[in-house]
Amino acid sequence: MGHHHSHGHDHGHHHGHGHSHAPANYGFAFGFGIILNTIFIIVEIIYGIIGDSLALLADAGHNISDVLGLIIAWIAVWLGKKAPTKKRTYGFKRSSILAALFNAVFLLVAIGAIAWEAIQRFSSPAPVAGKTVIIVAIVGIVINGLTALLFMAGRKNDLNIRGAFLHMAADALVSLGVVVAGVVILWKGWQWIDPLVSLVISIVIFFGTWGLLKESINLSLDAVPEGIDIHKIKEYLSGLPTILEVHDLHVWGMSTTEAALTVHLIRSEIDDNDELLQKLTKELHDQFGIEHATIQIENGTYNCSLQPEGTI
Repeated sequence: MGHHHSHGHDHGHHHGHGHSHAPANYGFAFGFGIILNTIFIIVEIIYGIIGDSLALLADAGHNISDVLGLIIAWIAVWLGKKAPTKKRTYGFKRSSILAALFNAVFLLVAIGAIAWEAIQRFSSPAPVAGKTVIIVAIVGIVINGLTALLFMAGRKNDLNIRGAFLHMAADALVSLGVVVAGVVILWKGWQWIDPLVSLVISIVIFFGTWGLLKESINLSLDAVPEGIDIHKIKEYLSGLPTILEVHDLHVWGMSTTEAALTVHLIRSEIDDNDELLQKLTKELHDQFGIEHATIQIENGTYNCSLQPEGTI
């Protein structure tokens, strides 16, 4: 998240809410992933029924969960762009956080299922169907790999896009595992390679997903978003001339791409408040990536922080 402000031009936001940092448009990536994966699922189901291959049907089931994940992420991006209303003054920005959380949970459940299946297959290895499965898996690598690449750029700045990226990358990995296992089994006849590869892939996906889960839970709980250093913000504010004290400083994620801040500042001098606020809003945005800053100025005569211990 942090400072990905490539745009150098000033938005002329005089009151801090002058522009919205809408997530970049990933409509093509979502559409591409959803349409190709859906066609792929239909083909897998048909071939699975014709060739009586449980592996293909299982993979089709797994791909359905991916398409769902993509659809949820896409809906969240779309909802995030909806205008605020009287009831929802922030619109649906937080839906992107919920989608990232949902995607993380979804992925963890999928890994659990793959790992469980793999462990059972060690004791009774099922014969792995040869060439058809390998061909289908290669198609899977191409489709999921391409979709993952389309989301690659956005995964750094937007947790929801990272969820979609991980989902696709995980799938491409699973398909790659199927190809490797299939080739080794055709060549050496080692049935145990198949569950082993599945387990290794589950572990790899688990580590990728863990960060997504942790960060989406943190954002749900109004933690300071990753990439924003609240201590640096506090130092910056405290270091300004005429600022006597900084308290009640809060920074949280409004969505997976935008951060909000509230703070109380005690000043020795309050004649030039408007200029200070304008400067602060701009600086907080440009230096620290804060989209929405709400600043309360006090002149030090009264303390409106009822719980002084609840500040940082």
